[in-house]
Amino acid sequence: MATKPRLVFLLNTAQRRLQQWITAQHATAPASTAGDAPTAPQGGVLFVLAKADGATMGQLAQALDLAPSAVSGLIQRMESLGWVARHACPEDARTQRVWLTPAGQAQLPALRQAMTRINARLTAGFSEAELQTVARWLTHVQQLGAPDDQEP
Repeated sequence: MATKPRLVFLLNTAQRRLQQWITAQHATAPASTAGDAPTAPQGGVLFVLAKADGATMGQLAQALDLAPSAVSGLIQRMESLGWVARHACPEDARTQRVWLTPAGQAQLPALRQAMTRINARLTAGFSEAELQTVARWLTHVQQLGAPDDQEP
């Protein structure tokens, strides 16, 4: 009888290794772009804004599954790089909207190429049916409630 997979361990290890691998890929990028390449979270912001420019900080937090405080610091760093600009919402001055700048827009082609390479490596050797099962399971994990919301 096969032993059950240690899913929590495998998921945590896979996430950590994936981040390490992405960091290593970033470090080996040509010197002309390595210092300017967005981090994974910054890339996420750029991708979200490419589809929904002018998103609120709350919308970014929700889209990236991050705490609002984490998004605030992330956007502040990206503003200092000139990739995004924050402006008060015309309808509600308490709300900040984030916009892509031309410099942020210029990051997108290389990010898309990198994601294509990463996804090709991640999916190599797996059938479409297997990948659909993995995607379904990961979506299920994302949608789990808080630990105290456990069902019997």
